[in-house]
Amino acid sequence: MLPEIRTAVAIIGAGTAGLYALREVRRAGRSFVLIDHGPLGTTCARVGCMPSKVALHAAALWQARPEMNHFGMSGGETPQLDLARTWAALRAQRDHFSNKAAQKARTAAGEQLIEGRARFIEPTLLEVSTSQGVQRVRANAVVIATGSRPQMPAWLSPVRDRLVTTDQLFELEQLPQRIGVLGLGAIGLEMGLALARLGVQVTAVGGSNLAGIDDPQVAARAEEHFAKEMTLWLGPPATVERTEQGVMLRSGERAAEVDLLLVAIGRRPNTDGLNLADAGIAVDEHGVPLFDPATLQLGDWPVFIAGDANGQLALLHEAADDGSIAGYNAARQLRTRFRRRVPLGIVFANPDVVSVGARLSQLDPHQLLIGSASGESNGRLRILGGENSLLNIYADRDTGQLRGAALLSNSGEHLAHLLAWAIQRGETAQSLLQLPFYHPVVEELLATALQEIAMHFPDDNDLPMGLVTED
Repeated sequence: MLPEIRTAVAIIGAGTAGLYALREVRRAGRSFVLIDHGPLGTTCARVGCMPSKVALHAAALWQARPEMNHFGMSGGETPQLDLARTWAALRAQRDHFSNKAAQKARTAAGEQLIEGRARFIEPTLLEVSTSQGVQRVRANAVVIATGSRPQMPAWLSPVRDRLVTTDQLFELEQLPQRIGVLGLGAIGLEMGLALARLGVQVTAVGGSNLAGIDDPQVAARAEEHFAKEMTLWLGPPATVERTEQGVMLRSGERAAEVDLLLVAIGRRPNTDGLNLADAGIAVDEHGVPLFDPATLQLGDWPVFIAGDANGQLALLHEAADDGSIAGYNAARQLRTRFRRRVPLGIVFANPDVVSVGARLSQLDPHQLLIGSASGESNGRLRILGGENSLLNIYADRDTGQLRGAALLSNSGEHLAHLLAWAIQRGETAQSLLQLPFYHPVVEELLATALQEIAMHFPDDNDLPMGLVTED
């Protein structure tokens, strides 16, 4: 047994949430240790948002060939695609992002980095298994930022040797000719489309909706669009069975044989190995600790949970906020309650699938105005091939204040941020229309939808919509 370490704050996990917690602890001038069993580097950098975007970028380059020919650009009619080289280039980019994140953790923690696996003995006493032996850490406060791992249901056990998760996909040296995708959330849809655009035959099975869209108009438009690029099966759950060549994937009466399955049905928090219940910390039926979402504190203990580990929103910007809140409160005696930012979700599918603020199902239809705009009437989107784009903005019927939005659009990631900022600032359709809109830009889609809402609030002074006098 190594000598016990005493410190103000112990942070378990050196991912995004853990590093933001560390930033706040250091800013408060408190002593700390950062514990991680490795590999260092955030989920986003190693297996999530960054390598998936590299795959989508490579796919977009390859997909541009027909459009180049349409504009009279000849001479490249028979280009060759070496998928092994494509994937090697992707892994090189991934390694750059991952190594950068790992180095950031080592630099930030310095000698206070303990590489090992932690478990709770008491709420403020940890036991860490390291290569040098067992290390006990007694802290005034603890931040749990242990991240998550892919879900792997038991019914997939018979074909386990013929599947990969999102944690393993980017380690493949050779992509299969036929791949099945289980799960059509953000990562399932993004990677299914990227692989399909790179020439892989993709059969994707999801639930009742695509990418979690609950706006039926946007969902229908998205399904119609993406079904042109890969086989989409929504509705009946999937079943699998082994074949000589691979896996038979079924959904209802539909069936297709694939060489490999990509399992992208969600992630589960890495809290089950922390010994929380035996240490006296209350957990739910899944072993996830119970916590206050405004402080991230676990009961009355000086223990806080941040990022994917708390099972809420597995998004990098949410993990960063979680880590900041947890680290701030762990470094102080007084617990501060924080108001969270407007919810924002983006699937980088080109066209992007976006949900901002309140979802349609969360709003009272009797208190709702919906402003819509389609890419068919937007000049910039027509140039970009985005005629299928659709934006629905939800506003309060009495005031015109924006509540939420759903959209399918090229450059949707940028519209998403404009809408999120506007909703968080309490803007109305009328006030946003007083801002400038250039032409031709995708943002004019936003202006069209806002005008549809603003028409319900006629101005008594008879001024043109969006214009104000010098007074």
